[in-house]
Amino acid sequence: MMSLQGKVVFITGGARGIGAEVARRLRNKGAKLVLTDLDKAELTALAAELGDDRVLTAVADVRDLPAMQAAAAEAVERFGGIDVVVANAGIASYGSVLQVDPEAVRRVLDVNVLGVFHTVRATLPAVIERRGYVLIVSSLAAYAAPPGWAPYNASKAGVEILANTLRLEVAHRGVGVGSAHMSWIDTALVRDTEADLPSFGELLAKLPWPLNKTTTVDKCAEAFVKGIEGRNRRIYCPRWAGLFRWLKPVLSTEVGELPIRKTTAELLPRMDAEVGALGRSTSAYNDDLGKS
Repeated sequence: MMSLQGKVVFITGGARGIGAEVARRLRNKGAKLVLTDLDKAELTALAAELGDDRVLTAVADVRDLPAMQAAAAEAVERFGGIDVVVANAGIASYGSVLQVDPEAVRRVLDVNVLGVFHTVRATLPAVIERRGYVLIVSSLAAYAAPPGWAPYNASKAGVEILANTLRLEVAHRGVGVGSAHMSWIDTALVRDTEADLPSFGELLAKLPWPLNKTTTVDKCAEAFVKGIEGRNRRIYCPRWAGLFRWLKPVLSTEVGELPIRKTTAELLPRMDAEVGALGRSTSAYNDDLGKS
């Protein structure tokens, strides 16, 4: 197990949700933190909570490579290097392929795929110097794709492959690479979707067990921290999510799709109608950030 005492950890999407809770736990283990996000107010509040002496914050958009490079350079200047990177920033869109706003799709792919690439590209030279560890946050959606979330599902499958490729490319440099795969976590992403789209809550409830279960942010953060300490190749939360990596070939067959087909036929048209009535294909929070 890797001791986190004095280690420098760079986290994107660090102001709230899983990123913020991971930061709290890492701080308690003696790590120095570099937190990036678009939400300046929440970053400032979290830094004050954790202690500004061991926390560096940067308002930076993962879609902007120069901004991420500047944040990485500032981290190296402040703390001397980077030991761990958690590429956590991510968003989702609402609606089927037929309904979703194409601009929302572009944002999801830009944040969730290019944003991960930019994060890794900007920090990797420093991580190589420390023979460190990179954690790319994917999802159970890389294995079992829920309807109405096609851009998100595609992005999470994409970054799993990115992690697998990166692992091969940097293994001889002493760098470890992991991917994280979570089922539904009680974050703003899930709560906002349930609030905006009543049909989503019904869809979630009708998914086959255990896919209809939601896990706390605390449990997810605990799994992340244990995985970082172990430099794990894969982190699953809950642990049963790992089974779906092996079930993936079956889930895309007619037999594997059967349990969700009827539910999709019933609820997806309602979801699309609700998205149309909202007038947006992302949460209000992410919609506002996208305009900043």
